[in-house]
Amino acid sequence: MSIRVLVVDDQPMFRAGLVAILGAQPDIEIAGEAEDGEQALARTRSLKPDVVLMDVRMPKRNGIEATEAILGDPLSTHRPRIVMLTTFDVDDYVFAALRAGASGFLLKDAAPDELVNAVRVVHGGDALLSPRVTNRLVRAFTDTPKPRASDTAALAALTERELEVFRLLAAGRSNAEIAATLFIAEQTTKSHVSRILTKLGLRDRVHAVVPAYESGVVVPGAGDDPRHR
Repeated sequence: MSIRVLVVDDQPMFRAGLVAILGAQPDIEIAGEAEDGEQALARTRSLKPDVVLMDVRMPKRNGIEATEAILGDPLSTHRPRIVMLTTFDVDDYVFAALRAGASGFLLKDAAPDELVNAVRVVHGGDALLSPRVTNRLVRAFTDTPKPRASDTAALAALTERELEVFRLLAAGRSNAEIAATLFIAEQTTKSHVSRILTKLGLRDRVHAVVPAYESGVVVPGAGDDPRHR
């Protein structure tokens, strides 16, 4: 079955490029287009796409507001996966989009194959936590967020090994990369990730970023290997 995608961007030429790239894929179908957040909500209700490719900055209702509206829509039970598009190096938007429920993030200068992969990954039920996006996000935060009591209490339920995996997970590492770093089997890594998400009440791995940084478990600017912080 084809992956039905709604493309949302207020720039017609850029939107047409996205449509052309995705529409050329044998397993992807363009369900429709929208030029602002209001249209995105209305067309998600009517077209019921599997994935919404959502620009951040748009008129009437921005991408974050539209994401919140779509995923919390009282008039529809349909909940598509949402990939946010951004051009910004300083991305406080990413935290807001994570809280809104987005499942992936893509920079607008990403290569076409990255775009296609993002749609396939989130449609498959995983989350797109690109190290490239994560690294830009980390560089945007020069001060360590103060730990929140709720985050600290939840993290206390993690074992030492799960905490190591959590740090690497929040830094954008894949299961294979985590396994190689910690010298454990990839299947073991998958099991750790599943337990971590359950214990912390997280929907998917991309949403590990917020509690990791807000709790201070992962510290911006502390180096590339977060295992032993």
